[in-house]
Amino acid sequence: MNAPGTHAGQRGDLEAFVEAFLPEEAAVAAARARSIEVGSYEPSPAVGATLAFLAALVDARNVAESGTGCGVSALWLLRGMPTDSALTSIDAESEFARLAREALNDAEISSNRVRLITGEPLEVLARLTDGAYDLLILRNEPRDLALAVEHAHRLLRAGGVLVIDRALWAGRVPDPAQRDELTIAMRELGKAIRADVSRWKPLLLPVGEGLILAIRHS
Repeated sequence: MNAPGTHAGQRGDLEAFVEAFLPEEAAVAAARARSIEVGSYEPSPAVGATLAFLAALVDARNVAESGTGCGVSALWLLRGMPTDSALTSIDAESEFARLAREALNDAEISSNRVRLITGEPLEVLARLTDGAYDLLILRNEPRDLALAVEHAHRLLRAGGVLVIDRALWAGRVPDPAQRDELTIAMRELGKAIRADVSRWKPLLLPVGEGLILAIRHS
């Protein structure tokens, strides 16, 4: 007997169910509300929960993310990281860093657990320590991601995990009719990571706006 099909309305219900499966804490909800006011991108609740799960899975004691936003991702990551771990979070916008610090204070996160760096992400990534990170999350502009991935390979330890957020680029990547510069850049990046079997073991998850996960080979 064939399984019943899933209609568009059912898909929407499934997505809403997945997003609501793990509720966000008050500090995260407040950070998300601030992000709406200033127009920063924040990962969806399901993406946040995935990041927390990955951090716990790899026992991530040193984590870096490019794209702080208003701190939603940082709060989720810290939920999964050990208490003696450290998060480095990078954003070009000083206002975002200020709002992220407010979110961390709301959640009573010790300042010595999080290093917020304001600067151009590619320039900051170039200065971080080789092989020092267990988990690295990228939210760079698609045109910058190829170089950011090269930095990620250098920065991650063997067995460390790379996460590329927004990998489906608002659903445009799977649609061959979408040929704008940013969509093409994101599409080509996914193909490149998939083909680079000597350096990465990848996986694409249709969570939020899409996540590419990749384990760094030794």
